[in-house]
Amino acid sequence: MTDSPSYWRKCSSCKKPIPFGSSYYVCSVSTCNRKRSQMVFCNIRCWDAHVPVMNHREASAEEKRAPSKAESEAHDTPSPRAGAKASSAGDVLVVASRVKSYIQNKSGMNTSASTMDALSSQVRLIADKAIQQAKDAGRETVMGRDIKQPEMGARRSNVVIRRKPRP
Repeated sequence: MTDSPSYWRKCSSCKKPIPFGSSYYVCSVSTCNRKRSQMVFCNIRCWDAHVPVMNHREASAEEKRAPSKAESEAHDTPSPRAGAKASSAGDVLVVASRVKSYIQNKSGMNTSASTMDALSSQVRLIADKAIQQAKDAGRETVMGRDIKQPEMGARRSNVVIRRKPRP
């Protein structure tokens, strides 16, 4: 297990550590402040060095304060489903346009809006069974083998086939 770093982040320009609770600078341009690539700078010189590289026309440096170590750890603690949005029972779990296209191409039929809700309910049931199957197997990953394939064709358990006797 790795220890948490003794600094908040590294400067995007010079890579020096920015200590917890210290001041730092961010660029006012939105492309520098995206969630996945947020640029932070330890001083004005580092911010100024990035401006010609990023081809900013009008930019300014905004001073901010780094969080304390406790605030940073509380913010960075992942939830059990980090990054995932909880799906409620009413959410549509299928891509409606793809399903409609498939039905149209396969049969020439139209698709009602209630079809997506019905398919989503079936997907939930299949997913719930697969989750239980993975748990029973002692795994934390649902795999393709946990999903039972539907039986194709009609069941013939009660059908008796009689053949004519050979002459």
